Amino acid sequence: MLPPLQHKHLLIRAEVTKPAFQFFDIDNAMRDLVKKIDMKILSGPHSIWCGVQGNVGWSSACIIETSSITFHSWMESHYPVIQLDVYSCKDFEVETVLKWLDQFEPKQIDYKFLDREHNFKTIKSAEKVMI
Repeated sequence: MLPPLQHKHLLIRAEVTKPAFQFFDIDNAMRDLVKKIDMKILSGPHSIWCGVQGNVGWSSACIIETSSITFHSWMESHYPVIQLDVYSCKDFEVETVLKWLDQFEPKQIDYKFLDREHNFKTIKSAEKVMI
């Protein structure tokens, strides 16, 4: 019998002190995240650096067997910001994703972990201020 689908969606906003600069290898970082949460890549990662003033940073998307992971960064705000979405029909640990973000030395992380199967019920949410 197949395991039941999970429909879990993690949304993260992180202010970071070590942002993903232009020559950062975002593709390897995305592959590493997929591996850490025990998923499999179907396509990607598909990544592009944007140099447009006001929107400078990385965008990356990875299609996984169970859905997708998207990463966006902005370099020009007061603190560089990363927005990360992990959506999967297979269960995964929020803490594993948060630990992956440590490479960017987060100053503050806000997140919501939603159950999209059951009316977007909040499973977990938090604001973590790092020092």
